[in-house]
Amino acid sequence: MAALMVFLVFLVGIAVSVPIGVSMIVGSAAPILILGSGGSIPQLINNTFSGANSTPILAVPLFILGGVIMAEGGISKKLFNFFAYFVGKLPGGVPCAVILTCLFYGAISGSGPATTAAVGAMCIPFMVSLGYDRVWAAGLISVAGGLGVIIPPSIPFVLYSIATGVSTGDLFMGGVIPGIMIGVFMMGYAVIYCLRKGENRALIQEKMKELGANGFGHLLLDSFPALMCPVIILGGIYTGWFTPTQAAVVSVFYAILVSLFVYRSIKIKDLMGFLTSSIKTYGGLAFVLAFATAFGRVLSLTRATRVVQSFIVDNFGTKFAALTVCTIIFLILGMVMDTGPAIIILSPVLLPAMQELGVNDVHFGVVLVCCLSIGLATPPFGLDMFVAGNLAEAPPMSVAKKSIPFIIAFLIALVLIVYVDPISTFLPNLIKAAQTGG
Repeated sequence: MAALMVFLVFLVGIAVSVPIGVSMIVGSAAPILILGSGGSIPQLINNTFSGANSTPILAVPLFILGGVIMAEGGISKKLFNFFAYFVGKLPGGVPCAVILTCLFYGAISGSGPATTAAVGAMCIPFMVSLGYDRVWAAGLISVAGGLGVIIPPSIPFVLYSIATGVSTGDLFMGGVIPGIMIGVFMMGYAVIYCLRKGENRALIQEKMKELGANGFGHLLLDSFPALMCPVIILGGIYTGWFTPTQAAVVSVFYAILVSLFVYRSIKIKDLMGFLTSSIKTYGGLAFVLAFATAFGRVLSLTRATRVVQSFIVDNFGTKFAALTVCTIIFLILGMVMDTGPAIIILSPVLLPAMQELGVNDVHFGVVLVCCLSIGLATPPFGLDMFVAGNLAEAPPMSVAKKSIPFIIAFLIALVLIVYVDPISTFLPNLIKAAQTGG
């Protein structure tokens, strides 16, 4: 009864548009106040404060800040120029360069909307100048921007780690191959589209010639600081030089140094505005993270997690059946719910059941994040869809229609990711073997 009350009050709160954080804390308090079970109010308050007083949580606002600085510092343009140099002259090469830029920029920002905004602001006008349809370009960007939450360092992976205790480093490595695979499938569709619809090859060749006019050496030197950011961050984590939270600090200082002194694209006076923007982005999520700890503790005390676990194990006897159901649920929730709160709420409730069925905890996290990332580009509330539509000055639903083929390509890759575990687990296992000498 207590477990049912927690979920019921929480869902009613969401249904009547109460903020998610408030719905969580009200749902947590309901069985305590009404039934006298699930702990006590002082315990609830202590759990809320302990949820906020967590070192790993610091990685989230720091990665957000680093992404904001790099977006304003023009890093996306440097990355695009580098990739366009290699593939821009090929059929469908310009859209492929955009997808590659989103892949690589995701390794800097850790955020889907940040990737969509930073890459789209530069790439959509550029593609339009080459004769590509403006709304089609926005549809491409809205889906490719979702790669920013799969490629490490990923803010959703940090949140999943906080909610479940799974290694952040393992999750980061688990997202590498899936992110690249999704990008490859999307590039495949982009090439097919360009071959069928045609491109202004003469204009593209002229632009690419201008891009490489100063030679590859100059281009590499110009792009090298941007290319090194994910190398430094991920390399530092896996060599043991710093933790994921410390890596977030490194990303901020590296972003400042590169943008201030190498590219000279920002000024010191701009930093306060970047801090303000990051705080506004993180503010609402911070309350959700704090309340999520208390919410999870009440779920544990009321045995709600065990109830969900028993239901899944009893009704879906194999891990593939359970993964199929969870994938469908995640895809639907991604359309109506923000990525961060969805991860904080779902992962600690569902992971025990999936583990009992033999699903690897890293693999489950990758599947969860991949499914929710598609929701960033789908109606009615896909944030990337609105960001890309705003950049292209196009209605969000028009962008959504053009994004459908890219979403289908994403879903084809997702099927492989869901049912072929090693796609997510190969790199984490390889790293562990290397570290232990096995």
